[in-house]
Order: sequence, then C-alpha cells, then structure tokens
Amino acid sequence: MIITTIIQAGIDSMKRAGTLPVRIKIAAERILKCRTSALGGHKQVCPNGHYERAWWNSCRHRFCPQCGFVAIERWLAKQKARLLLCEHFHVVFTMPHDLNPLWQLNAKAMSSILFEAVHDTLTELLADPKYLGARAGIIAALHTWGQALPLHPHLHCLVTGGGLTKSGEWKPVRNGFLLPSGVVREAYTNRMIRMILKELGAGRLQVPEGQRVDSWQRATVRVGKRDWSVRICERYAHGAGVATYLARYMRGSPIRPERIVAWNAERVKFKYTDNRASKEQVVGGAGRKIHRVMQLPLEDFVLRLFQHLPEPNLKIIRHWGLYGARCKEDLDQCRELLGQGPVEDTPEMNWRDFCDRLGGKHPELCPLCGVRLVDGPMLLPERAEWPLKLPQNAA
Repeated sequence: MIITTIIQAGIDSMKRAGTLPVRIKIAAERILKCRTSALGGHKQVCPNGHYERAWWNSCRHRFCPQCGFVAIERWLAKQKARLLLCEHFHVVFTMPHDLNPLWQLNAKAMSSILFEAVHDTLTELLADPKYLGARAGIIAALHTWGQALPLHPHLHCLVTGGGLTKSGEWKPVRNGFLLPSGVVREAYTNRMIRMILKELGAGRLQVPEGQRVDSWQRATVRVGKRDWSVRICERYAHGAGVATYLARYMRGSPIRPERIVAWNAERVKFKYTDNRASKEQVVGGAGRKIHRVMQLPLEDFVLRLFQHLPEPNLKIIRHWGLYGARCKEDLDQCRELLGQGPVEDTPEMNWRDFCDRLGGKHPELCPLCGVRLVDGPMLLPERAEWPLKLPQNAA
C-alpha cells in the first residue's frame, strides 16, 4: 500500500537524521510489520495441489492504513442493529486553533475535556423541557485532522431526533429542529473554557516550555468569544449514513491512498478539499467543492500523519444516553414504542465474511481451478525460536 511505503521511507529518513520521536517509532515499527513474515501467519493450499501461498497476520494497530477494515465493518454492523427508527442529527463541535499547543502537549486530557463538555452540553439541553425534555441517544467520535492534515480537533455526534421521557414515552423533536445552534454554542463554549481554566489552575495541563500558566489562562479567555464552532447539520431520516461516517474515524490513516498524487524520497504531493473556500463558494451561489494539491517534504508529511496517532487507551468513539452501554432496557423500550423489536446480537464478522460481503472474486480461491483454499501449517514469526518456551505455570 502506498501510504505504508511512504511511512517506511519517511521513518528511514528520520532515523538517519536522528529526528524520529520514540512514540512514532514504536507505532511505525508495528504498522510496517503488518502482513509480513515478521508477524507470522499460516499457509493456504489448494486441495487439488495446484497452488499454495503464505497468509501473513495483521498488526491490528488502530492507526494502520491497511488492516482495520474488518474491525470497522464489525463495529458498524453492531451500531446499525442498535439504531432507533427515527430521525437523526449530525452535530459537529470544534475548538479554536489557538489552543492547539495545549492539545499537542495534553492530548489525552484535552480529549477528555472535549468529550465531557459535549456530553454535558447535549444531555442537559436535550433534557430541558424548554427544548426536547427527554433523554436522547448519542454516539460521539473524535476527529483531529482536516483535509490538509493539520491539527484540527473536533467531535462528530450522531443524535437521535427524539428521546425517552421520564414518564416512559417517546417524544420527537419539535418541528424538525434539534436545538438552537446559538444556545448550544454558548453552553459548549462556556463549559470548555471553564474546564480548561480549572485544569490549568490545578496544574494538570502542561504549557509550552518557557511560557506561563497565567498567560495561557488569559489566552483561553480571549478566544472565549470567537472561533468556537457548533454546526447542527440537516436532519437525516435515519442514522445509518452518519454512523457510517463516524466509523471511518475508528481506525486507519487520516489520508486515503487515492489522494496521493506523487511522491519521491524528498516530497509528497496530495489532493485535499479546501473546505473554507468551498463554503465561500456555497455562500456565493456556486455550491461546489474546491480541490487543491499540497506538496510537503517527506518527513513533514509523515509527521503530519503521526500527529493524529491516538493516545494509548484513548476511546475515540463514545456512546451516551439511549445508546449507552448501560441503557439496554431503555433502548429496547424506545424500539418497542417506535415499532422495532429488541436489539439482536449481530454475528461476529471475520475477514472471510468481510470478503464475502465485498463480492467479486474471493481471495481464497485457487487461481487455477477456482476451489476454495484450505488452511495449512502455521508459519512462525521470522525471529521466533522453536520450540517455543511456555510459561512455567502452563499445563
């Protein structure tokens, strides 16, 4: 895959220059071993003796550009089976770029602040009788990049167009509107500022070297009245489309291979959509996307990719309200009110099921006779010693 090849070239260049950060080195080493003999695998053979091949294991790293497809499809199938048969809204919460230095130094803590602020904003406003007056279902996904791969932390939320009241009834949103965007923006902005100031004051957020905490407290207050965007998109008849959109952020690279125009040992050229210019065109009446090409030095491109590497153990997709893990009974009650049956467990999808769903020629067919290949002997990782040493307490 072209993205993996570019990562390999960039990592090798940074190693020679002695500029490779440890965290990137650890992630890249695992990703670059994906589907190679370094991770071991097994043989597949034709029952008629026509053909055999090695099938190497995947790395399963969530940032790997080539092995997350099955995990994404598995998650998406589970979410689609749980979605309520009602309208859904797509809501996007962004942060001012002035605060990016704080995010870079405190990605995990700032992610928690962002998730908590969005959760509290949506759940409290939707529970207010002045608006919906019910508990809705929400799925939120963290996204940290823009089309040109800059640091751009924001949260995408899938929100049900209705909720369960305290009296146990289903209540749809009024007149097809979820919430007033200005009210949501003000509540979200105030929460974010208050929480960031609190964490800075308690010394739980690191500030850039040589800078003072109180300077960042003043900077946070200054951006408090601008650049905090909340966008409530047009409502959708169902939530499957937005859920599919959220699933793309679960795993994989921030850029797709088809966006790479050209690359060599020195530079990478890639296509991107200029969203700001596109919005201006929409306002002006043209209503079309503006596509551009960016060129970056090879090392800079790889660093841009890996600045979006999620922190270890950070959950980038979260479920709240009716879609929360502890609300199965309430979710089933809403499904009954909406004419749906209870949530059914989806069968665990494996990579063979995924290939079947894609259609076309299955990769496990013999290229000569077309018979399904069968699994052969295991192939140990290339550096493993045999016989393997078992733990002392092993049976």
